Amino acid sequence: MTTNNQPKLSKGQLSKSLLIALLIGALVLITAILPAEYGIDPIGTGELFGFSKLYQDKNISEVVKAESNLNFKQLKMEKLGSPSSVAKPSEADNSPPALQYLVREDTISVVVPAEKGIEYKFKSLKYGSTKYEWTTDSGIVYIDFHGEVKQENPPQNIFYESYTLAYSNNMAGTFTAPFEGKHGWYFRNETKKAIVITIKLKGQYELFK
Repeated sequence: MTTNNQPKLSKGQLSKSLLIALLIGALVLITAILPAEYGIDPIGTGELFGFSKLYQDKNISEVVKAESNLNFKQLKMEKLGSPSSVAKPSEADNSPPALQYLVREDTISVVVPAEKGIEYKFKSLKYGSTKYEWTTDSGIVYIDFHGEVKQENPPQNIFYESYTLAYSNNMAGTFTAPFEGKHGWYFRNETKKAIVITIKLKGQYELFK
């Protein structure tokens, strides 16, 4: 014969145990689960104990996964600039001017329509230096940063020199013009909604009116 010696809990004890379990569950939810899974940290314990980092790491991994699924065409050196059949104009070898354009600073907004491309260029003298920065409000665009030599009577097939081909949502750098002419970007938006690009310039250049 087996005797069951397990103690029997009263209703009060059961209610107390249930309440304690609910309190522990709520505490775990607030201190760990909400910060780690949803990025919600109402009492600061997520940051204190490092649970908030789990949510950030999750977001980063999702972004990396999403970006890795983007299938851009490979950019090759052969696509830089004009085809070899277009001769470089003699004006590209002109001497630099004694004086450059005065240093200025501008911010320009450019709207690139969905599934279309546009150009934005500025004037620069030979060896003029300009710092630039541009960023999109959302999405990635294809860019061809290039320049065209200033010619009195340009031919039908205009020579242009590419400085950078890329897919990006942001870029910054310093540009020194190899010849007098117009220099800037061809932006192509391959998404299904318009993208606004903010361009910042500072240096020796002039804007087209």
